[in-house]
Amino acid sequence: MKPSSNAQPLRWKRRSFLKTTTLAAGAVAFGVPTLLRGSNLNGKLNIAAIGATGKGASDTDYCSSENIIALCDVDSVNCAKQLRKYPQAKSYRDFRIMFDEIGKSIDAVTVSTPDHFHAIAESHAMRLGKHVYGQKPLTQTIFEARYIRNLAHETGLVTQMGNQGSASDGLRRAVECIQAGIIGQVNEVHIWTDRPIWPQGMARPLGLDRIPDTLNWDIWLGPAPVRPYKMHVYHPFNWRGWQDFGTGALGDMACHTVNMPFRALRLGYPTEIEAEAFGGMNTETYPIGSKIRFQFPARKTEVAAVSKTFFHRHDLIELTPVTLWWYDGGQPLADNPSGHDDSNKPPRDLTADIAEMLGEIPGSGCLLIGNKGTVFSPDDYGEQFFVKLRDEHKFTHFKKHPAVAQIPPVVPRNLFTGDNDRRQHLEWIAAIKENNPQLCYSRFPISAQLTEIMLLGCVALQTRKTIEWDGPAMRATNAPEADRFIKRDNRAGWNLA
Repeated sequence: MKPSSNAQPLRWKRRSFLKTTTLAAGAVAFGVPTLLRGSNLNGKLNIAAIGATGKGASDTDYCSSENIIALCDVDSVNCAKQLRKYPQAKSYRDFRIMFDEIGKSIDAVTVSTPDHFHAIAESHAMRLGKHVYGQKPLTQTIFEARYIRNLAHETGLVTQMGNQGSASDGLRRAVECIQAGIIGQVNEVHIWTDRPIWPQGMARPLGLDRIPDTLNWDIWLGPAPVRPYKMHVYHPFNWRGWQDFGTGALGDMACHTVNMPFRALRLGYPTEIEAEAFGGMNTETYPIGSKIRFQFPARKTEVAAVSKTFFHRHDLIELTPVTLWWYDGGQPLADNPSGHDDSNKPPRDLTADIAEMLGEIPGSGCLLIGNKGTVFSPDDYGEQFFVKLRDEHKFTHFKKHPAVAQIPPVVPRNLFTGDNDRRQHLEWIAAIKENNPQLCYSRFPISAQLTEIMLLGCVALQTRKTIEWDGPAMRATNAPEADRFIKRDNRAGWNLA
């Protein structure tokens, strides 16, 4: 493999970067189009991947219709296959050096790193005027989610979070049906997952292992405190369970499974969050199972109007308070305390009809309970759903339910073909070329709010108490000890841009 272009000791040209940042911010502020570099509105985009292996590999591949000009990854061995696939792409380990050297040629970036690195890379790219596709969860902390959401509004860049269920027709149809009142006022939501499928609930291992020459461990740690390298404990996959690097099962899956009810019910800030940790909670990893209650207040909100006119584009609806229950994992296994028995599910009386229909309770699901019926989605993405109205005895697939057929479509569909992950990326690319951020259904102003809500569950677990939440002030009014989990103290040199 050809040596990395930054194989020399890493350094960051702060003066050059700050100059570039200032110019980019000025361009955004004065309305200069961001798409000015190596492409034009009818040509191909120049895209760089920050995190090019694992999910980063597929994120890059889904953008292969464009020019992949750089692959940035801390592990040259894991990245070797992608470098062979894109021989024209320059190789980097540090995205800051990448921006310093070829930033003027980059139109957009994908960010597919561990969670603790997401907001760092996203904010630097956005300050430089780059459009961003960021993997879920969009950020690791609540402060970062609010920061990235505000930055998206400020810059007007085209953004998309990688919760690919957003691209599906089924999820958008579910949103339409629920907002049209097919099951009445929804006051209860139950969501469960079979995650974690990686170790959690354990302490930090002792000792240290030799860092491979092909891995830059210091950059991998990024904003997190320094700790010894341990082979196969953190990198390349098991980082999700560690509080310094991941967000546990909730962070991994809620941006998928909560996506549909979040949109359909226009969930804003919860007022109270209560968490129960199975097997206990330590200071290193998330528990092997958790049950979390989010309490949302009544709210008034605008939804797309069924009968649009030039002067009337939205209808105002009133929604009742909602209790959302989250379930992940289960009880620790006797012979493997960092594994679980997958027993953590909603009460059986709520899922009896599901078990009758499917023959079992699936590993993941979403159940919305309204005063006129229920909606159930049996997968992680909300792509499929079933409806059971109050006078009905069983669930019916939405495509066969007569009440669904009466509800007109009001949410625009993703017009691209292929699997939903591909469609999600192509929607982002098309929005960049049309300079229209609103075309992205999971754009940061929306997905950052979803991320922020779900991360409150992590804070409730970490503080080990019920949180009373003031959303606009971004503050736990009854728990000042939550502050250090709401906003992380980053390691020197790894701050938000």
